[in-house]
Amino acid sequence: MLTKMLDEAQVQRFRNYIDKAERFVLMAHVSPDGDAIGASLGMYHFLTEIGKERVSVIAPNEFPDFLKWMPGTDDILVYDRYPEYAQQLIREADVLFNMDYNEPKRAGKLAPFIEAAEGRKVMIDHHPNPGDFCRLVISYPIMSSTSELVFRLLCAIKSYDDINKEAAECLYTGMMTDTGAFTYNSNRADIYAVVSELIKKGIDKDEIYRKVYQVYSESRMRLMGYTMNEKMKVYPELRTALITLSLEELKRYAYVTGDTEGFVNMPLSIDGIEFSVFIREDSDQIKISLRSVGDFPCNRFAANHFGGGGHKNASGGEYYGTLEEAVRTFERGLAELNPAIFADSPR
Repeated sequence: MLTKMLDEAQVQRFRNYIDKAERFVLMAHVSPDGDAIGASLGMYHFLTEIGKERVSVIAPNEFPDFLKWMPGTDDILVYDRYPEYAQQLIREADVLFNMDYNEPKRAGKLAPFIEAAEGRKVMIDHHPNPGDFCRLVISYPIMSSTSELVFRLLCAIKSYDDINKEAAECLYTGMMTDTGAFTYNSNRADIYAVVSELIKKGIDKDEIYRKVYQVYSESRMRLMGYTMNEKMKVYPELRTALITLSLEELKRYAYVTGDTEGFVNMPLSIDGIEFSVFIREDSDQIKISLRSVGDFPCNRFAANHFGGGGHKNASGGEYYGTLEEAVRTFERGLAELNPAIFADSPR
């Protein structure tokens, strides 16, 4: 039995939007992860299951290969490949679902078209501090993931029976990936009630885990070994680790989107490390990923130094400059920390 957590007025408006509309667009954030893709495809399968014929999923850019087994990924429109068609779909949509992000800028190049769209905009998200660009804001930071929130929404509108196996596989993948296979942000008993219901839909959670976490290329494995052996720096007095990768290093190991997924978590396995940062050079920016354990708020560090944000223990940001400058910015921020903030953090 699921605990009632959603506002009834929001649920009713959500139901009305679905009942009255015919043209839907579901949009993920830039560099979409498992939760953004899983939540979007979960909603996509639900809408098509109930007979909606004009449903599109748009990703701002490419997403990791290890997610492309999910049913429906072949139908995702990648904006970088088909910008004009994506813009047309956004203009014509009756309802635009903004999935797993709370500000237009998180959708990258889609942002100006989202802001200009005349259709009803709905935010479905679990990140703190939601913006006010949507007519309907369904934001619950308490949730483990946006995929969990989508499941709860569909149950709240009495549509549990319309969640097919394909939708369940996508929603479970989103929940699993956004909690590190249920190793963080996943201590509510209700989460496992949701998992139980998804298993009843016929999903194989063990096979999903294998597809996401245990099927990688040889070059990815070699990149991981190189990164951990050559590119990790530890700051023991601040219980912190930093890993960096340049664009040249990524090319050396035939990098494809998603190959560095999870790297930022690895230093947290070192005894005494409670804050881990991964700084990666992309073609147009420096990508910052931050993770922590205990009470250290890495989202505050991301906001203060890299214009980012996210959850207390999992966040991200960007830097526009060189990799060396980004590292110096990180180290200046680190120097400002009081070692006492880690003193009482549980391991």
